[in-house]
Amino acid sequence: SNLSRLLGYAGRHRYLTIASWVLSAISALVALLPFVYIWKILQEVLAYAPNFGAAQNLAHNGWMAVLFAALALLIYVGALMCSHLSAFRIAANIRIAAMRHILTLPLGFLDAFGSGKMRKIINESSAATETYLAHQLPDKAAAIATPCGLIVLLFLFDWRLGLLSLAPVILAFLIMMAMTGPSMQKRMKEYQNALDSMSNEAVEYIRGISVVKTFGQTVFSFKRFRKAITNYEKWVVAYTKELRMPMLFYTAAINSVFALLIAAGLYFSQTEYNSAFLLNLLFYIIITPVISITLTRIMYASENGMIVADALERIDSVMAMEPLPEPVQPQHPQDASVELQHVSFRYDESKEALHDVSLRIEPGQTVALVGPSGGGKTTLASLISRFFDVQQGSVRVGGVDVRDIAKEELMHTVSFVFQNNRLLKRSILENVRLGRPEASREEVLQALEAAQCMDIIQKLPKGLDTVVGAKGVYLSGGEQQRIAIARVMLKNT
Repeated sequence: SNLSRLLGYAGRHRYLTIASWVLSAISALVALLPFVYIWKILQEVLAYAPNFGAAQNLAHNGWMAVLFAALALLIYVGALMCSHLSAFRIAANIRIAAMRHILTLPLGFLDAFGSGKMRKIINESSAATETYLAHQLPDKAAAIATPCGLIVLLFLFDWRLGLLSLAPVILAFLIMMAMTGPSMQKRMKEYQNALDSMSNEAVEYIRGISVVKTFGQTVFSFKRFRKAITNYEKWVVAYTKELRMPMLFYTAAINSVFALLIAAGLYFSQTEYNSAFLLNLLFYIIITPVISITLTRIMYASENGMIVADALERIDSVMAMEPLPEPVQPQHPQDASVELQHVSFRYDESKEALHDVSLRIEPGQTVALVGPSGGGKTTLASLISRFFDVQQGSVRVGGVDVRDIAKEELMHTVSFVFQNNRLLKRSILENVRLGRPEASREEVLQALEAAQCMDIIQKLPKGLDTVVGAKGVYLSGGEQQRIAIARVMLKNT
């Protein structure tokens, strides 16, 4: 089950989750005891009215009601502390597991998948599990325990009024089951798909905002972003209208308990009006709001259960992606040559990005790939670094097929600088040292000088030790790319 899978991420913290359920259920049962003492107060008031001074136990019963209400609250706080500790651990472990798996995937994977969509899965899907485990499951345990206690109380005083109190509850429960059934699960998946699409397109739009502003365009210049927003709007409006009537009937059902009790009170009072019946009627009127609260908790828990099921499916979609196969007997490049032999490659079922490409680059030779947009330049460079595997032909580095070189060795053999570079919020020294962490300060300076970055270093307030992004220190796109080139030169592959 989804719950057992979530607990699998909890490790030794899973017992805290179980403890939270037990404590929450106990809290729910203890929370019913104040109603018993309220009933005793009403009984004494009716018995001694109007001579209330003769009532001896009013203060005692009042304080007992307060005591058990406070005790229920303290137990519930303990349940939430246990559930939160476990939920945070589970959400963290899911993110760690997902990120570790992503690190094993080829670098071309994120471009194809969409960074906005990936961010939403890693952040929001794991956060959905935290909300479910920290709040909804303890509440669900309490919502299950409460009816059990209520059934005892409802039939303990007057079974006829007890049955009338339960009739709307059963009706509301049936309506709720219809709302949260398989159809709702399908709708929830569609909702998350619409959110994923909009999130992904929003990230792509923000990345291109400089182009949009430069040429005086609007948000509608990004047709895919506009389409994603429109689709989300249509889906949400249609979904809301679809649930409007069931939610109306559900709300009417859980709030109709009072109407039935008042009608029953008028009917039964004609034949057996006495203080005992009036006392029981007042007790049921006071306690029935607990029923509607309990049902609402169950409904939200069911809805969040579907959100978690969908979140786990999305995390599974990432975890199911296979890394590129590693060679059983890795081979080692003999030199710095690069050779493509009859290489063909396509990203999907559409036309080929590369068709039967053959070329050889000798060690020390400088080569520029020149051609129109979409001509396959980036694709060809990506295949050399094994961002993807070719469908036909072979890519060789140092005379060895890149598929026969261990991933770590290939990354230490081939370096690349992207068009859009990102520097970490660290010093220039640490950013360049990413290329070779054990490099000395002098070696970093030599690499920066070779990449013609000294003019950048000289204008920074702390030179090599200036932290990028801190206290208003930012570099232009071209300056960031030069720092990235220095990093590659330091790596010296």
